[in-house]
Amino acid sequence: MCNYCGCRDFPLIGRLSEEHWQIEESAGALRRAIGESRYGDAALLLDELLAQLLPHTALEESGLFAELRAEGSLAGAVDRLCDEHDEIHGVFGAIDRAAPDWPAVLEAIGKLHRHIDSEEHGLFPASVIMLPISAWDRITPEPAAGG
Repeated sequence: MCNYCGCRDFPLIGRLSEEHWQIEESAGALRRAIGESRYGDAALLLDELLAQLLPHTALEESGLFAELRAEGSLAGAVDRLCDEHDEIHGVFGAIDRAAPDWPAVLEAIGKLHRHIDSEEHGLFPASVIMLPISAWDRITPEPAAGG
């Protein structure tokens, strides 16, 4: 994940980056299970990955991506990333549990890895430059209760 530009110091990007790390770990475990023909494990790991992805992409799209669309200069990149969200979710969500298409899952994992890399090393650093402080104030997560 991105460690060089300081964008992770922004609370929302720090959170999204941490989730990316967790998603990459789950995707790697899924890829290994498929490669080792542990398909029972793979089905459970696929469900785990989807459970991580769905709230993560919803947070990206309703927070950071919405602000970037409103700002305008990165709207095309945001649209492309949202299309990739839909494509990746579509593949993972449509896998027939009775006869899984594991090659399609592996291909989607590769797309997911490239997608995360694009966000981490492209969109996240650019968003720090492009968005005004008022936008960050709107999308900064609230501190945890008692903390």
